Amino acid sequence: MLRAMIVVIAFMAAGGGARAVAEARQVPATAGPAAAPLDAPGVSAGEIQRLYDAYALVQAQDALQLTDEHYVRFVARLKTLQEIRRRHVVARNRILRDLRRLTNSQTPAGDEAEMRDRLKVLRDEDERGAAEIRKAYDAVDELLDVRQQAQFRLFEEQMDRKRLDLLMRARQNVRGRRGGS
Repeated sequence: MLRAMIVVIAFMAAGGGARAVAEARQVPATAGPAAAPLDAPGVSAGEIQRLYDAYALVQAQDALQLTDEHYVRFVARLKTLQEIRRRHVVARNRILRDLRRLTNSQTPAGDEAEMRDRLKVLRDEDERGAAEIRKAYDAVDELLDVRQQAQFRLFEEQMDRKRLDLLMRARQNVRGRRGGS
């Protein structure tokens, strides 16, 4: 699993997007970790997230046992779901950054109205994001039977755990290199 993700990341960083997905399909899920830097120059966190999303697309076909024809429709809807999530996270983080700036300000009385406004914007973004994500899930679910819907939710949870594990390993590797230098 980790090896396949690293292959995808390496190929995508080198500009071989379609090749990366094809190559990831050929890497056995049981392949061990490869020694490849996840903090390579020129690869942003956003790019890594997009690469991970591409990897999830590849793995979903097997996890949900989708036919090639079914998979093509599924990919379009899953990409939409991923993009909606990404947009929501970016917007939410921007608002939280504003709130952090306001709470760290030295003039609390003057910022109170702006804080109220940013909190309302945050609440609105959360509601809008939740509605858009729900709608995107409904679109994905239209293509899946009940068993596949359940498998998809479990698959997403598994992929989230693997992503967090990968991020933790990458951070440990970075810390290890810094400490060893």
